[in-house]
Amino acid sequence: MPKYLAKASYSREGLQVLIDEGGSARRDAITAAISSVGGTVESLYFAFGEDDLYVLFDVPERTLATGLGMKIAAAGVISWSTTALLTPEEVDQASNVSVDYRAS
Repeated sequence: MPKYLAKASYSREGLQVLIDEGGSARRDAITAAISSVGGTVESLYFAFGEDDLYVLFDVPERTLATGLGMKIAAAGVISWSTTALLTPEEVDQASNVSVDYRAS
């Protein structure tokens, strides 16, 4: 199943929800959202710095990962950025793709 890394930052309102409900409740909400599209959470960590949250998860296909991020971001309490991750074997396959391209 394709694996993704989400980075998120809370808005002021989102931080208030985090303070009011706690980290475990927010983890459960995110896990439930990912589960609702057939995915699983491998790990979830809160952080301080540029981003507030990192989630390593998988879902069956890219459109589901895209829709998930859109719906979470549209709620307005968190910005959500999803990065598709590749295994070393997938990079091996990609490096063997024949491409017809001329640099100049």
